Amino acid sequence: MAAVEGLTKIPELRRRILFTIGMLAIYRVGCHVPVPGINTDNLSRFFGESQGTLFSMLNMFSGRALEHASIFALGIMPYISSSIIFQLLTVVWPYLNSLSKEGEMGRRKINQYTRYATVLIAMFQAFGITGVLISVGDRSLVQLSGILAYPGVFRGLSMITLAAGTSFIMWLGEQITERGIGNGISLIIFAGISAGIPSAANQTFQMVKDGQLSPLMLVFLIGFMVLVVGIIIFLEQGQRRIPVQYAKRQVGRRLYQGQATHLPLKINTSGVIPPIFASSLLAAPITIVALMPSNPIAEFIRDSIQRGGTLYYTFYVGLIVFFCFFYTAVVFNPEDVADNLKKYGGYVPGIRPGKSTSEYIDKVLTRITFGGALYLALICLLPDFLTNKFKVSFFFGGTTLLILVGVALDTVAQIQTFLLTRDYEGFMKSAKLRGRRG
Repeated sequence: MAAVEGLTKIPELRRRILFTIGMLAIYRVGCHVPVPGINTDNLSRFFGESQGTLFSMLNMFSGRALEHASIFALGIMPYISSSIIFQLLTVVWPYLNSLSKEGEMGRRKINQYTRYATVLIAMFQAFGITGVLISVGDRSLVQLSGILAYPGVFRGLSMITLAAGTSFIMWLGEQITERGIGNGISLIIFAGISAGIPSAANQTFQMVKDGQLSPLMLVFLIGFMVLVVGIIIFLEQGQRRIPVQYAKRQVGRRLYQGQATHLPLKINTSGVIPPIFASSLLAAPITIVALMPSNPIAEFIRDSIQRGGTLYYTFYVGLIVFFCFFYTAVVFNPEDVADNLKKYGGYVPGIRPGKSTSEYIDKVLTRITFGGALYLALICLLPDFLTNKFKVSFFFGGTTLLILVGVALDTVAQIQTFLLTRDYEGFMKSAKLRGRRG
């Protein structure tokens, strides 16, 4: 209750929250501004027939903007793809590696390169999407007239419009991060996914009215969803704390006492990246097959890797486990951590500094990463099993639940940090400390 009062009593926090809400409102309005020349009604039916493909995945992350052919149809995914690419390149490319170690100036330079790459990726994706829309002319997805009667003009205008929409969303996210509260990019994804909750919930209750779903089963599913959310919250905040001891050291004439602290290792270091990558890789062949003419080979591939099949889930779990280890290895280097501990006089009790510490941290990290990978796979599979068995649409997949819960936790943590900072500053001001007078 005190935290809620703090949200309204602190002017700066109130301004930041209102600014964030205003930016998200602009984003949601833009999701309903269509690109010229698109038949949105036929396009909605097309997406209804394209479940399990890359189009449905992009549509989900864009807040159904792709389904409405809006100027924000590409969403923020090009920026996320660009960020991941440069994060990986920072590890293998010496130039970017040196930039990342130059502090604020290096970080700004990498962010600038990331923005340029975002525009290029957005243009490439827009080129592919407009090509698909034009190629499936039998569905009348595109209504070309006037100057747009030329496919080249329509494609060029659509590419510029969609790339500009992605750039504007990227700017909105940066403004939220700088002047609002929480991570802007994450909140935009959160807003896009949560926008589908009301319609999905309404569809579920309609199923109860029609007798397709019993009230008792609805209560069970809601309770199960609450349980899954609780497990996600518990494990996302879970850590394996490695004790670290710092020896006494003398800097000039001052002697610093040794102190005990810990090195926190998260159970899920990779976040939601593994499920997103795994879903994308499995959706790619399904998308290609869906666009191909019907033939025995295409039908065999579609039947073999369709969502809900044993082969699909086998590949899905395997890819999640692989990307958990891969992404953790990219973002966390035990050798660097061990070198930094040794540099500042820190050590793990009972472990020799240097290589032995690195091997110990790597061993612990490998164990908890394996547990985190199994947790991610289980969270992603359970909702799918329930959805396929009971045909319930409101129970979103594990990836969306992870994103919603993770973003909510991060935003609440930032608000709490802001409140603690304000309380500390208020304490310092009310103390009225004065220096001694001679």
